This record gives sequence, C-alpha cells and structure tokens, in this order.
Amino acid sequence: MARMSADERRAQLVEAAIAVMTRDGLAKATTRAIVAEAGVPLGVFHYCFDSKAALLERVVATLHERSVERVLATPPTTGSVRDVVRATLETYWQHVITHRDEHRLTYEVTQAALHDPALAGVARAQYELYLHTNTEAMVTTADRLGVTFTVPVASLSRYLLSVLDGLTLNWLLLGDDTTAAAVLDLAADHVAALTRSA
Repeated sequence: MARMSADERRAQLVEAAIAVMTRDGLAKATTRAIVAEAGVPLGVFHYCFDSKAALLERVVATLHERSVERVLATPPTTGSVRDVVRATLETYWQHVITHRDEHRLTYEVTQAALHDPALAGVARAQYELYLHTNTEAMVTTADRLGVTFTVPVASLSRYLLSVLDGLTLNWLLLGDDTTAAAVLDLAADHVAALTRSA
C-alpha cells in the first residue's frame, strides 16, 4: 500500500464513500464497504475518522465544494443585476443536472440526520455551509455590481437556499427542466428586485 499522509488518506476515503453512497445508497455505505472501495484496511478508516459522522461531514463539505466551486471561481461580470444573478444560478443548476446522484446523496444525508441524533451535527453543518456560501456569493456580487440589498442579506440567503433546495428536490423527483428554468428565472427576478444602487 502506497504511503500517504493522513490528509491524503482522508481524501481517499471521502472519494470512496461518495462512490459507494452514490452507487448503492447511504444505508449500504458501511465502513467496510467504504474501505473495500478505497482498497485499504479497516484500521485506516479508524485512523482517519473518529466516527462515521465525521466522515459524513467531510463528504457533505466535499460535495458542496464541487457544486459551488465554478460559481465562486468564475462569477459572471457583465450584464444587469438580474442577468448576473440568473447566470450564477444557471452555473449552479448545471452542476445539479450533471451530478444528480451527488445532489440526491445530500438529501439522503439530511434525512438520515433527522432520524439519528448522532448525525444531527452533520445536517446542521451542511445547511450552515450552504447559507455561508449563499451569503458570500450575494455580498460579492452586490459589491462587484455596486448595489445593496433592500432586505437583510441573511434573510435573502435563507430564502434563496429554500428556493434552490426545494427546486433541486423537486427536479430530482420529477425531472421537469422547463419548470425548473422558470423557477430560476423567477428567483433571479426577485433577487434583482430586492437591490438598489449603492
């Protein structure tokens, strides 16, 4: 077995966990299944993670980073506030479409956490991460475009998270691309209407 740092091993186990969970579902992602996928002994898991909850926190953070990295790395810079917001939403939405199993997995984690007190911190950290990223993106966009929001950013961030969270789950169930696009249009209209020149 190649020698790796603890951080490299954690990353390897996270990737293995994502592979098992997206393929077989969260319920079948035992520590044994995960280490088998990674091709490492069981002891490696216990060396890298104190618990399965700790692994799930890292899985959620990794999936989140993947879903927003393009949004944060290449934000649209031209057009009206509405156009920029809509383009940002579209960049995120394309990740949903092309990585539907990863997004489905995030809902599985949330549902599991609602039933298992040991995982409650995982779901809380998951949604706090979503809110933090939404807030960061909105503040950065407003600064770049020279606008301010007419409502508290924290409230707007939670509102937009609720829209995207509900829309993603709806799309995963129904696969209605036309309605999803219309909802994203409406969300962009609404966010833009809640801005004014700084």
